[in-house]
Amino acid sequence: MDYNATTPADKEVLALINRITTECYGNPSSSHILGRMSRACLDDARRKVAVSLECDDDEICFTTGGSESDNLAIKGVADGRSCGHIVSTCIEHSAVKRTCDYLATRNFSVTCLPVDRMGCVDPKHVEEAIRDDTFLITMMWANNETGQIQPVEDVARIAREHGITFHTDAVQAFGKIPVSVRSVPVDLLSISGHKIYGPKGVGALYIRRGVELVTQVHGGGQEQGLRSGTENVAGCAALGEACRLCTNRLDEWAQKLGGLRDELERGILERIPETTVNGDPVRRVPNTSSISFHGVDSSQLVVRLDEVGFAVSGGSACKSTTEGPSTVLTMGMGLSADEAAGTIRFSLGHGSDASHVAQMHEVLPGIVEQLRGVRSEKLT
Repeated sequence: MDYNATTPADKEVLALINRITTECYGNPSSSHILGRMSRACLDDARRKVAVSLECDDDEICFTTGGSESDNLAIKGVADGRSCGHIVSTCIEHSAVKRTCDYLATRNFSVTCLPVDRMGCVDPKHVEEAIRDDTFLITMMWANNETGQIQPVEDVARIAREHGITFHTDAVQAFGKIPVSVRSVPVDLLSISGHKIYGPKGVGALYIRRGVELVTQVHGGGQEQGLRSGTENVAGCAALGEACRLCTNRLDEWAQKLGGLRDELERGILERIPETTVNGDPVRRVPNTSSISFHGVDSSQLVVRLDEVGFAVSGGSACKSTTEGPSTVLTMGMGLSADEAAGTIRFSLGHGSDASHVAQMHEVLPGIVEQLRGVRSEKLT
């Protein structure tokens, strides 16, 4: 139940990786037959990603994952300027937040917008934050901790009206809900392979035609000259196949996981008092649930569930080793430090089924009751 952290590679994706690694090992920049075979595989992968996002092939740039895609988008736009203003939000993934923090040390200013109690950004706040020197808006499509879906369509419209570049981190949205750059006119969009049953170490950045980015990795000029280096052909092919599969199965997976998620929440709320589901019950991706267990230390709950065979998270996996409660829940959504410290993220995936939900309902109440008892003893 920690699929938002990462996913296992799909068996069809693994089969393709094995075949490409064996048969298409040539350098795709080489002109001989082995190079041409690898180039064909790379082109096919790019086409699959483009089809899944409803864009043109030449608008896809392969990267090493979501974090590099975010960095390439934000730095790529900013590095063409000496100064300026960026609008972001307080719930962004660290790959966006820390990149903006870095730019704030280089004569750029950053406005970090708040969210409401449901964890959603108000588009009016975005428009109010725009200044004469605003050149970039960056806002995630869906939050990695709560699953909350953000108003990207409204913000894309606002950005377009003001002539501002709009980037969205769609890593936690793509493969769970429809994500189309034809329907939502974003300028830059990040995705990651290992969140959609592809391998780790590969991702992509959609770059709308006409958007200019400054090169971030110099070298042989691969990937439109933006990030040089011999392409990971097998990884890119695997990403393309993962995109094809998740697009074709999107409705089926969403219905299944949404039903399991709802049943998980119903059972927990019925069996365990003083629990709260965080975020909007409707505007969130179907696989994710953020639940606060009052009077419980989430780090201890994660350990206890791990001991009985369940993987869950106390928040974002990228921040699991840092101290302190989630800033998304506290600074963003207004939860108290104690409420945030007792929050677990459950994120379901293709391997989840009704038996797992039933088992969670069976073991979780006793663990929570025991941890609450331990805490009460310490307080007295």
